[in-house]
Order: sequence, then structure tokens, then C-alpha cells
Amino acid sequence: MVVTRFAPSPTGYLHIGSVRTALFSYLYAKKHQGKFLLRIEDTDRERSTEEAVQVILDGLAWLGLEADEPPIYQTHRFERYQQVIDGLLEKGLAYRCYCSKERLETLRATQLENKQKPRYDGHCRYQTAGQTGPHVIRFKTPETGAVTFQDAVKGPITIANAELDDLVLQRSDSTPTYNFCVVVDDIETGVTHVIRGDDHINNTPKQIHLYHALGKPLPIFAHLPMILGEDAKKLSKRHGAVSVLECREAGFLPQALLNALVRLGWACGDKELFSVEEMTQLFDLAGVNQASACFSYDKLRWLNQHYLKTLSYEVLKPHLDYHFEKLGISRLSGPSTEQLIPLFAPRSQTLVEFCKSCQFFYQPVLQYDTEALAKHVTEETLAHLQRLTSLLAELSHWEAHAIHDCLKNYVTEHQLKFPQLAQPIRIALTGSIQSPAIDQTLAMMGQTEVLSRLRQAIPILKEMLDREAKPL
Repeated sequence: MVVTRFAPSPTGYLHIGSVRTALFSYLYAKKHQGKFLLRIEDTDRERSTEEAVQVILDGLAWLGLEADEPPIYQTHRFERYQQVIDGLLEKGLAYRCYCSKERLETLRATQLENKQKPRYDGHCRYQTAGQTGPHVIRFKTPETGAVTFQDAVKGPITIANAELDDLVLQRSDSTPTYNFCVVVDDIETGVTHVIRGDDHINNTPKQIHLYHALGKPLPIFAHLPMILGEDAKKLSKRHGAVSVLECREAGFLPQALLNALVRLGWACGDKELFSVEEMTQLFDLAGVNQASACFSYDKLRWLNQHYLKTLSYEVLKPHLDYHFEKLGISRLSGPSTEQLIPLFAPRSQTLVEFCKSCQFFYQPVLQYDTEALAKHVTEETLAHLQRLTSLLAELSHWEAHAIHDCLKNYVTEHQLKFPQLAQPIRIALTGSIQSPAIDQTLAMMGQTEVLSRLRQAIPILKEMLDREAKPL
């Protein structure tokens, strides 16, 4: 059975590059009816935090990338790691290294000065009998030959053992190291495919030696290309939101982010839009490109708008509710979320834009766009608004088509162009000229609220006009 894993370190935010790795691991497991596991690599006690763990769990839950088993925490497995280390020591495959920090720093400086690759010189490999005191435990890396493995993305890779160090398995404070723990964990959880970023390629030969020392078969390794910003530099905060929860806060839908990430380094012909079901059906490691992939925020916004327009109300509602609440927009009265979607989804690229665009329905106008006022409102305009208010009050059926007919008849009778009436109405009702079709906006706002706002706005707008007209 195929078993994959996602193994983040809880030392900060959940980077979208890491999530691309999680997504590919998830899809590969699901395509082959296998298992997708989550492992929290929290052995770095100084930097790992409970808050960062929760960020990982919340981010994956928001995206729907749920693990098939409860998370594995490396700090819960220290006793097991110690057992494996003791076994390697007993077999002579590992040794205690008593070299001081000062000696190692001097060794490194000398090697760099001589233009050599810094690596441990094996000083304690055969000279530790009878020594005591602080020490680390190192693995006896083969001194000759090479490691060759077939990477599912990069192809064949060979690294000479002479390039490798005697890997530290356990630090002087008795905590195990990353490269050791991941091998033990992957073996004991039955991981068959290690899918991760290509920054781990240099770790792979070290880990392969540990697999051989423990007498276990190798998994298939697949190293994914790096994600770059549109300037072809490593994706970072200078490019915009780079963590999953930042993307959520910016108003992106999980469906859009997943769709954007699946296309980073993987393609299926010219197809751009994928549901999770389609991703699962079509994804394969053979389609992953070796070259780095560029993340486009314009593309993400385009995808987000697509999903805003096409996802069902039931799917969109919880996401919209979250952002309405976050923006402090109370919707105890006014149109329902379901009514808003067909009007505002085609006009919005993010959920934040959506919610801000329609907040005028739920909050009184506190500020009027002075530039729009100067362009679209005059004394004559206000007189038209006054007369129109009376006409709208007489409408017995408050529906978009009836409102449209009322406005159309008025502009025809008074020889106006439609925007000459529609734009001042928008300003009076919303404070700006940004709203959907005016008849739909009025219908959704409701007759009582429209009449109340018009009656309130007309004297305020008149006062603003008079103030602007006064000479300095």
C-alpha cells in the first residue's frame, strides 16, 4: 500500500511551498488508495511552539488535507529513538564523539582556508575508548564508494561518500537529530514514498546509509522543484502572502489556493482548472517538472474569482460568514448571503473585496465620496432625487423590474441619461458610485431602507454642495 507523509517543523508559519508538498503527497496517496500521514517534527525544542503546531493543523484543516491517522509528534518518540541509537552503537555502526565546539570550529576554519568542503575528520571514530564527558553520537558513514538513487522527479542521482560527513545522530543534550528521526519514523510508519522539496536532496544519501544500517528497504524519493516569486527569486513575504492562513485572511478560498498550488511544477496538458477530485484522479509524479515553478498572485486572484462565481452557496457561505465577522459587519437585517452572491461574486476577486463591497447594505452611510459628489451631484440633481423619492414611495411592488421601469420612465420624462440619475442615487444610498445594477441594488436594500437613506442623504449632500460652493 502506498503511504506518504507531510512532515513540517512547527517553528513558524505554514509556507505555501510546504503546502504544495503536502498537497502532492496527499494526492499521490489518495490516487493509489493509500494513506496520507502527518508528522510534526518538533525536536527543535527552542523554536517549536504549540502555536505553530496549531497553525499547521488549522491550515491543513482549512484546505481539507486531512491526515488518515492522528498526527505523530517526534518529541513523543524519544525513548524509541534512544533504543535505535543504542542498537547502532552495539553493532559498531555509530560512535561517541567527544570533540569540543572549539576543536570543530578550528577544523572548519582550516578546511575553508584550504578551500576544502567542511566536514568532520573522523577524529573520534576509533579513539573514544575510556573517554568521558559531553559528547554527541555520530554515524559511521562509509568512507569509500558512492550513494546512487533513482529520484522520481530528478532522475538518477549519485553522491560520493567522500562528500558526506559522519552524521550526528544525537546531540550532546541527548536530543536526536532531524536526519536520524525521519528515517526511523518513515520506517516504522511504513512510508513508501518520500515526497518533499528539493532542498532535501543533500540529506537523502545520509538517510539512505541509515536505511541500509537498519536493514530496511528504501522508499521512493521524489524531490519537488522550488517555488519562486514572479521575479524568479525564492518566494518570500516581499512577494505577498506566503503562509496558508495569510492567504485565508487575504480572502482566498481553499479551492483556489489548492488549484494554484497543484499547477506549480505539475501539468496535465493545458488544463488549468481542477477540482480536488480531478487532481486526485489525474496527479502523477511522472508529470512533475524538474524546473522551479513561479507562483503568480494574479493567477491566484483569477482562480479565486472563478470559484467565487461557480461554487455553491452552501460551500461559500461559511467562508463569507468568516470574513463578514472579521470585518465587523453585522447582518441582522438586510439581504441574505445567498442573495448577495450572484450580484457581488462576479465583481470580486477575493472574499474580503466581496464583503467590503456589500457592507453598505448593513451599515449607514457615514462618509460620501467627495470626488464622486463633485462629478455627479448638483442642485438640479438633488431636486430630481427629491421627486424620485416620492415616486419610489408610491411603488406597490418593490421588485427590480418595477424599480427599473420607474427609473426609466423618469429619465425619459426629464430627458436625462440613465447614469445622470443612477449615479447620484448610488452616492446617496452607498456613499460611492460602486454598486451592482441600480435596480437590483434598490430591490435588495428594501423600500423602507431606500426611502430612509434618500431622505437622510439629500439635505447632507446639499450642505456639502453649499460648503464647496462658498468662496474662500
